[in-house]
Parts: sequence; C-alpha cells; structure tokens
Amino acid sequence: MQWWNDLISWLDSSAARPTIFAAAVLFVAVLAAGLLAAWIASGAVKRVVAQRDRELKTAAIAALVDAATEASVWNSLTPQEQVLADRAVGQADILVRTLPIRGADVAANWAAHQLHELKRASATFGYQLDPAVVEFRDRLLEWQRRPSRTKRQFQNDLDRWRSQRQEPEQAMIEQQDAWVATQHHERFSDADALAETRTVPLDTGAPQTAPTTPLAPSAAGDATR
Repeated sequence: MQWWNDLISWLDSSAARPTIFAAAVLFVAVLAAGLLAAWIASGAVKRVVAQRDRELKTAAIAALVDAATEASVWNSLTPQEQVLADRAVGQADILVRTLPIRGADVAANWAAHQLHELKRASATFGYQLDPAVVEFRDRLLEWQRRPSRTKRQFQNDLDRWRSQRQEPEQAMIEQQDAWVATQHHERFSDADALAETRTVPLDTGAPQTAPTTPLAPSAAGDATR
C-alpha cells in the first residue's frame, strides 16, 4: 500500500500537474484522432456502398428499358430471340427485386405488367411503340429518384389494373395471346422450312452426259474422205 500512498501524494503535488496535463492532452488528442479516422472511414465506406447501389440501380433499369424495347417489337422477333429476351427479362426482374430501394417488389410487378402489355400491343399493331417505351423509361427513372412517391403511384396502377380485370375478358385475352403466339411460331417455322428447301439442290435422277462439241468444217471434210 505504500506505493499507492506515494502515487496519491505525487498526484496531489504541484510537480505532477504538468505531467498530468500533458497526459490528458495526449489522451484527448488520440481520442479525437481515432474518432476522426472512424468518421472518415465510415464516410468512405458509405460512398462506396452508395456508388455500388447506384451502379446496380442503373444496370437494373437499363436492363428493363432494353427489355421494353424488345417487347415493343416482340412480334418481329424470331422464337429463338424471344427466348433470349425472356431470359434477359427474368434476370432484370431479379435485379430489380434485390435492389436496396424502397418498393422494389412493387416496381418489379409494375414493370412485368407493362412489359406484357407492350408484347400484346406489338402483336396487335406490329410496330415499335416508341412513346410507350419512353414513358416506361421515364417512370423507372422517376422511381430511382423518388422511391417513396413513385412506389405509391405504382401500387395505385396495380390496384386499378386488378380492379379492372374481369374473368371472362381475361380468359378471352389469354386465348387471343395463345393464338397470336401459335401464329407467330407457325409463320417462322414455315419461313425456315422454305429457306431449307431453297438451299437443298434438286436431284432429278437423270444420267449425266458429257457435253459434245461440233467438229470444225475442215475436220469434218477430212473425216468424210
């Protein structure tokens, strides 16, 4: 206990005050430096995460807009191109649903409905629907900038479409879509079959004879002599 008493006595003495003050200043400086370093590191990590989120959002929205462009000319695509386009749409849908944005599921449902309508419009009108694609793009960009506000608009659209849907009319639309898909597949199948028949050479089965060349007049006279 003697050393403890000596320490207390030294701390109470005037000679220890400069040392205690220097130690306190050093402690505060180290603590402030640690807090500042932690704040800088946290800000840097947040900026990196925010940049990564923006890249993911941009990639997902670009994939959906590209899918909308292909959906607007859906009826002019070959069946193989339609399969590839559907795969791209599926990947874009997963990207949107996993985005760290409020209402990502609602936006994915809204985009799926709009892509389906673009496909149906392409089968009906047969040309690219530029205004519809532009509106689709603008709505998604607005959702990226204002997620909360656009989420309510998307949800209102989904509720309105759900209330307008009627079972007999929906069944008729599904039958029409199936008929259009069948006609599209048959059209491209017939075109492929016609292309194959044009590329296959015709085999008549007739014997091949070597071409004959007429004799020159002088040679013919010599032959008669």
